[in-house]
Amino acid sequence: MAVVVRAGAAPLWWFGVLAAGVGVVPPGVTGRRIGVLGGAALFVVAAAVVACARRGRYVALGRAASKAGKYDVLRDRAVTVRDWRRGHRWWLLLGFAAALGSSFVVPAAGGLLLAGVGTGLWLKALWLGRRERAESALYWIRVDWLSGRAGGPVAKRVAGFRVTGVGAGDAGPGGGRVG
Repeated sequence: MAVVVRAGAAPLWWFGVLAAGVGVVPPGVTGRRIGVLGGAALFVVAAAVVACARRGRYVALGRAASKAGKYDVLRDRAVTVRDWRRGHRWWLLLGFAAALGSSFVVPAAGGLLLAGVGTGLWLKALWLGRRERAESALYWIRVDWLSGRAGGPVAKRVAGFRVTGVGAGDAGPGGGRVG
């Protein structure tokens, strides 16, 4: 489940850094200094908000988690990441274009905001990894609850998490790669 959270972190971070780097070139309406300082504030706020958002729902679904059954389909880490990125590629590109476009008004601020969202997702995945390590269990979401336009890992459609042991898959606690 942390793999789904972590799947968006890297593209958002890199698109944000690229947009901020390119966004510093035009002076913008507000000037570079105000744009970069405002962008830094947006980065910190976005990272904090995204990292803390919906933690209660994650905890509630984690408490109500059931052991993965024989017929539960659980996907590999690489497949989950690839499917998430393919399904959200237009949103990622639209966010990148908006961050670049905002550079003509407030230089680098949009890119730093995008990078802050990516950082917040990464921090949330780390938090989930600490919970998984503490409980010695990996949380999973059934494939049919994630497919299509179902939403994220704690969407209304997700009725509960599945639990396996830490060595049960190719993803470690927090969604990272294993060996």
